[in-house]
Amino acid sequence: MSKLTEHYRQLLGLDASWEVSNVSLSLEEKRVEITLVHRGGPVTCPECDTECAVADHGPERTWRHLDTMQFETVLRARTPRAKCKTCGVKTTTVPWAGKHSRFTLMFEAFVIEVIQACGNVKSVATLLGLDWDSVHRIMERAVERGLACRELDSLQYAGIDEKSFRRGHSYVSILTDLTGRRVLEVVEDRTEEAADGLWDSLTDEQKAQIEAVAADMWPAFTNSIETNTPKAEIVHDRFHISKHLNEAVDKVRRQENKVLAKADDDRLKGTKQLWLFNPENMSED
Repeated sequence: MSKLTEHYRQLLGLDASWEVSNVSLSLEEKRVEITLVHRGGPVTCPECDTECAVADHGPERTWRHLDTMQFETVLRARTPRAKCKTCGVKTTTVPWAGKHSRFTLMFEAFVIEVIQACGNVKSVATLLGLDWDSVHRIMERAVERGLACRELDSLQYAGIDEKSFRRGHSYVSILTDLTGRRVLEVVEDRTEEAADGLWDSLTDEQKAQIEAVAADMWPAFTNSIETNTPKAEIVHDRFHISKHLNEAVDKVRRQENKVLAKADDDRLKGTKQLWLFNPENMSED
């Protein structure tokens, strides 16, 4: 048993303050339970990060871990509580799980990989035997961890665009880092207020360092960019520029065709597409 407990202690990456006291296997339930015990010594206050003495231990909690040989694996432990002179008695965090989570960090990382592979929460919940809310909370915690360690000091070029979702005219507005090819923020709707909400995810210093913002010609986006990043150049996308150029060319063709038609000159009749083609794509005829 000593070899087995040491084996699981190393797999869990526990430091010297924790040890595996027991490993229990239930063949009928296809379940492995690992009991962990705090070995004593000072702990850290979760509020102010001060090293404190242990006041007592909270009631036993469980965390789901990665499966062992397709057996559901659960960790059990009583979490020590710190006796902080400033904050009072506070329950400490454990090294294998996030605050208030019933899953280990390694299990949550695996769930995120499955979400990326499946593309939706419902399928992941079915595959892993979890409920929809649990999977969604794991995803939210992963986003929070990502935002906490995200670096934006090198942000120079941003982009704002809308994306439709659901049925009908439902949209979200998206702020992206064009150099890093990553999404920075998503806000529901595509109004100027929604666009302003995108910029709220950045500090004033981060907004000041942005040199250019790419966007379509939607007035709400243009106004928001000018308000929140007044020093940045606005770069319109090629698609909308080409669209407006084509519309202008066709407008001139129609105007000139009316003038020529009065003089019984039909040289522009039926030539609409010719004016819109790229000359390189035209046949010799």
